Amino acid sequence: TEAVFLSADLYTTFIFFEIMSLCSYVWVAQDEKAGSLRAGATYLAVAVIGGMVMLMGIFLLYHKTGTLMIDQLPADAALWPAALCMFVGFAGKAGAYPIHIWLPKAHPVAPAPASALLSGILTKTGIFGVLVISCQILLHDATWGAIILVVGMITMFLGALLAVFSIDFKRTLACSSMSQIGFILVGLSMQCLLGHHNALAVDGTIL
Repeated sequence: TEAVFLSADLYTTFIFFEIMSLCSYVWVAQDEKAGSLRAGATYLAVAVIGGMVMLMGIFLLYHKTGTLMIDQLPADAALWPAALCMFVGFAGKAGAYPIHIWLPKAHPVAPAPASALLSGILTKTGIFGVLVISCQILLHDATWGAIILVVGMITMFLGALLAVFSIDFKRTLACSSMSQIGFILVGLSMQCLLGHHNALAVDGTIL
C-alpha cells in the first residue's frame, strides 16, 4: 500500500495497485469457507476487471501525453476517455457506487483486523487515484466535478441506508466505510466545481 502512495508515475502505481489487490484477496478468503470464497471471488473479479480497465486508461493517457509521471501530467479536457477508464479501476477499489458490491460481502467474512485494513487503507488507495485524476488531469473541470458529485452523493446515502438496515456489525462497518467514501468524493467534486476558490473543499475532503 505504501508503494502506491509513494509512486511517482501511474504505471508504477498500477503495478503495486494490482499486487495489493491479489494480496488482499487472502484477507477475505483466508478461512476458505464457502461464504469467504464467494466474497473473495467477487472482490477479485471487481479488482481484476477494474484493473484492466484502468490499464486501458493508462495506455490512452500515455498515447495522448507521452508521459505517466504524475507531476508532469497536463490538465487537458482531451484526456477524458483515459480519465474515465482509470476512474473505473480506482472507484472499484474505493468501494464507490455502482462498483461497491464487493465491500458489504467482504467485510462480514473477513477477520476483524482484515476488516480494519479494508476500511482504513485499501479503500483509500482508490481515493488516491481519484485525487490524481481530479487534481491533476481534469483540474477545475466542472463536468467532471458534477459526475464525481453524483457518484459521491449516491455512495454516501446508499452506504448510510445499507448500514441502518444491517444486523451484522462488520457489514455495518463496511456500509459505513462506503458512506464515508461518498463524503470524500463529494469533497473532491467541490475541488473541481469551486475552481480556484477550492481551499474549503480541500479541507472538507481531508476531514
